[in-house]
Amino acid sequence: MHKNMSLFVVGLSKGIPSNSMTEFQEVMRQQLESSMDAELKKLLSTATGAEAGVPEKDFEGFKKLFHRFLQVKGPSVEWSKIHRPPEDSIQPYEKIKARGLPDSIADSLNKLVVVKLNGGLGTSMGCKGPKSLISVRNENTFLDLTVQQIEHLNKTYNTDVPLVLMNSFNTDEDTKKILQKYTHHGVKIHTFNQSRYPRINKESLLPVAKDLGMTGENADVWYPPGHGDIYASFYNSGLLDQLIAEGKEYIFVSNIDNLGATVDLYILNHLVSQPNGKRCEFVMEVTDKTRADVKGGTLIQYDGKLRLLEIAQVPKAHVDEFKSVSKFKIFNTNNLWMSLAAIKRLQEQNALDMEIIVNPKTLDGGLNVIQLETAVGAAIHSFDNALGINVPRSRFLPVKTTSDLLLVMSNLYSLEAGSLTMSQKREFPTTPHVKLGSSFTKVQEYLTRFESIPDMLELDHLTVSGDVTFGKHVSLKGTVIIIANHGDRIDIPAGSMLENKIVSGNLRILDH
Repeated sequence: MHKNMSLFVVGLSKGIPSNSMTEFQEVMRQQLESSMDAELKKLLSTATGAEAGVPEKDFEGFKKLFHRFLQVKGPSVEWSKIHRPPEDSIQPYEKIKARGLPDSIADSLNKLVVVKLNGGLGTSMGCKGPKSLISVRNENTFLDLTVQQIEHLNKTYNTDVPLVLMNSFNTDEDTKKILQKYTHHGVKIHTFNQSRYPRINKESLLPVAKDLGMTGENADVWYPPGHGDIYASFYNSGLLDQLIAEGKEYIFVSNIDNLGATVDLYILNHLVSQPNGKRCEFVMEVTDKTRADVKGGTLIQYDGKLRLLEIAQVPKAHVDEFKSVSKFKIFNTNNLWMSLAAIKRLQEQNALDMEIIVNPKTLDGGLNVIQLETAVGAAIHSFDNALGINVPRSRFLPVKTTSDLLLVMSNLYSLEAGSLTMSQKREFPTTPHVKLGSSFTKVQEYLTRFESIPDMLELDHLTVSGDVTFGKHVSLKGTVIIIANHGDRIDIPAGSMLENKIVSGNLRILDH
């Protein structure tokens, strides 16, 4: 049961016999649900014209989530029941690749749909609008690269792999405007929208919204409920049925900002070549943890099923154990392959059981709210014959910060047909560790600080802090640390080569 509700219950329940206690809690739960129901009805009554049908479907989904949220008692996993997954439930990628490819890989590709999660904004990188429209390489945006990859696939194998974008109300309008530029790219593009759920007041557990409006004082009272919403919103949009009718069997889902998430023919072949009774309905690509990935969700065996364990579900006493690289060696890349027929079946049976993530937020006016979310990978234990595949690190190349952006814009990677691959000229396959300070957080600021992107082929580690700029054709090798203290500025001169250097103090280069 939700903590706020339990505190309230404890306050009112002194002197109530314990057998009546559960009945009392049940009454409280029912009251909260009927208050929520009344508030949602009130909100729906403010709908105007065309928008009336959509929120109703969304609110149905929200009520189910809210109902489950009120039922939850404490952490959703018992630590003692967690086991390492059996050997055969997480297969090494090499084993999948060793099976080779059939001559008819085009037949398999024609059963595939690529889905990109496109609900996020670029705000954390200081950009307005959808994150997918940020330029990442040679003026190409995340979306451009995705379309180029699929276009190349369709041309090479003479296939018809469509692209589906799951937008949110934050990204839908801007994304649709830009889609017109891809009309002649040989890729069918479909979109559908994530649900729009109401943020709820942390104390009263009721919606903050007063009507269905999205602007003005209502601008921050709605939220898209995490990517676990893909199952319901894909199904409700009618697109799932349409794609099944077109003969599609599998979707490959990934975050649009993961530049390593390209269609892998070996994994696809593994899925379509399983015998009917043993059809694998869900594949999660995992990769080996490094110290940088300690917070990533991991796969465990729980009650005889593969299950995703996220840091939010871990009891406080076990967080350090969860983060250790020795016990939990792999993490979820959020590159997922799923059977369309299985999604349809599970959605219709209401059998998708995903842990609820309670995400606390503070609105601009200081009001504390919570938003209830779910994660797409958490549904793994609802699917039959689910499998983890331990893939090379190169399939996980997310761009979350300008430090990541520096890596993918540099000569460490070469770009071909929309896909980034580690340059042949780099002698070791590991990615350098790059940490740019707060003066580089926003993309615009970051771009003004580099006259050109440095040569980083031989770089291991780069830390930059403070007011630092880079001239043209700078080369960085080994470990380079550049620190400009408060009030100082460091201009790295054009053509400099820094190898295993610490630069600090003040270095100004002025035009005269």
